[in-house]
Amino acid sequence: MISSSTASRLRVLRPHPKPSAVVAGIPDSPSANQRRRRGSTDLSKEVDIEALIAISVGFPVDSLTEEEIEANVVSQIGGAEQANYIIVRNHILSRWRSNVDVWLTKDHALESIRAEHKNLVNSAYNFLLHHGYINFGVAPAIKVVKTKVFDEMPKGSVIVIGAGLSGLVAARQLVFLGFKVVVLEGRARPGGRVRTKKMSGTDGSVVGGADLGGSVLTGINGNPLGVLARQLGLPLHKVRDICPLYLPNGRMVNSDVDSKVEVSFNKLLDRVCKLRQGIMEEIRSVDVSLGSALEAFRLVYKVAEEPLERMLLDWHLANLEYANATLMSNLSMAFWDQDDPYEMGGDHCFIPGGNESFIRALAEELPIFYNCPVKSVQYGSDGVVVHAGRQEFRSEMVLCTVPLGVLKMESIAFVPELPQRKKDAIERLGFGLLNKVAILFPYDFWGGEIDTFGHLTDDPNMRGEFFLFYSYSAVAGGPLLIALVAGEAAVKFENMSPVESVNRVLEILKGIFSPKGIAVPDPVQAVCTRWGQDPFSYGSYSYVAIGASGDDYDILAESVDDRLFFAGEATNKQYPATMHGAFLSGMREAAHIMRVAKRNSIAPSEKLSSVNHESNDVNLGPV
Repeated sequence: MISSSTASRLRVLRPHPKPSAVVAGIPDSPSANQRRRRGSTDLSKEVDIEALIAISVGFPVDSLTEEEIEANVVSQIGGAEQANYIIVRNHILSRWRSNVDVWLTKDHALESIRAEHKNLVNSAYNFLLHHGYINFGVAPAIKVVKTKVFDEMPKGSVIVIGAGLSGLVAARQLVFLGFKVVVLEGRARPGGRVRTKKMSGTDGSVVGGADLGGSVLTGINGNPLGVLARQLGLPLHKVRDICPLYLPNGRMVNSDVDSKVEVSFNKLLDRVCKLRQGIMEEIRSVDVSLGSALEAFRLVYKVAEEPLERMLLDWHLANLEYANATLMSNLSMAFWDQDDPYEMGGDHCFIPGGNESFIRALAEELPIFYNCPVKSVQYGSDGVVVHAGRQEFRSEMVLCTVPLGVLKMESIAFVPELPQRKKDAIERLGFGLLNKVAILFPYDFWGGEIDTFGHLTDDPNMRGEFFLFYSYSAVAGGPLLIALVAGEAAVKFENMSPVESVNRVLEILKGIFSPKGIAVPDPVQAVCTRWGQDPFSYGSYSYVAIGASGDDYDILAESVDDRLFFAGEATNKQYPATMHGAFLSGMREAAHIMRVAKRNSIAPSEKLSSVNHESNDVNLGPV
């Protein structure tokens, strides 16, 4: 259940503002007509705007990415050629971003770039195309071209394990790049930890769509899911940052006390950050939990000593536990927020109707085998053999996109075993838990002017129990509330009965609204998640545990013997625990597989085959 990060690593609606390199609302790149007549000042402004667009996508300001260096986009690192390449790359990128419904050709890219830079256009265009920065997605014009471009250039075969976001994105890109692909999915549906549940009453008079997993598009600037939303014509609902908090007795928290504690909480985090900057070398060898560090500073500076203030502080801690899908006592003080410098800018948004719209579009026309859980992966110099159920699939390479929780549980046997370095990273990184209760009501009794409201508790151990409510009325198609369960409460929640859970939510809602004279009606339908018990995830999303670091995400992403590759949010150091992080990891590995195939000159495969042990060979044919 991939959540989302805000400007402060807090994935909810009370962002702790801090400076960002990305300006919200970056304009689209200038049109061709605007480019025809321009002075040096106009050109400089255009270059600056295009640079901001590139930054929003994740490119550094004045240097190359590791992928660009690996792709040899320039003959020499540094110098004038690299500077010109970056300008050309940014121009091509922003040109396509201005109209993501069309296929940007190399000729179009050349139109407004001087002829002497044609070689740089070739280099930048090919890099952006093959790495999925341009001409990606599900727009009709894009799909038409992608079915034709590499038909005559097969490069080999790849088995993709998992039909979540990263697996679907990688599979589509690999097909485009000329590979023969098959996707094996253990569930009966695509999407993985992105799941939209259609809810309704028995008579169908009230309906709604609840995102039980990944829900919020976090930072729309540069976000590839924002591109998909534009291509699909999906409106974006900005998550409003008004979040009233309610006491256990139903009263709204005094705004002055609320602001005071929020400021104190952010100061505590700042003090921890300053402390670790001064002792970084020491804590690399002896890490401690973020929770213990915050509590130490709280005691020293006498923060939240009054009961009301302590409840408010606990709410913010629950919010932080939601952000990281784990207890404060599990988080690395040194590296818990290592991804902060990379976060996407712009608004945080819901997709009306749910994120399943993305999944359906990405899964379309892909060869996906459902109800096909993978048991083992054998890899070696002669290729890959994947055992799924009673079938055996063979290919040149395999891309594993299963969640970190599945790798931790060793649900898939790798033969030979994974390198110790990778197994250590799997053990060090954390994989946490967030659960939800989605309730469809006969009508909206809470009011449509807010998207969230919070609930405080006087039990610190249960501070994450239904501490935050999302109102989906504006996007679900019906009066839908989703209550979040984080931290220790999320773990205990897994063992509660659904009836008990729903009754507890109703009790809280009645405590908030009954004193206002607002009756809370009986639910039309309710759904409780149990992501920790899901055998295809064993949790929600990754976090940096004590003793781990951002480097472990990179280690998890490393390929093995040019045969076995890995993608998924837990392989993305820059954007872990997010839907767009999963998406981008799929694109990254598709490009990686292409580079390896070229380097090793893997012979084209005539077919992927499966063997049914109860019958003769079954020819799947070219995919």
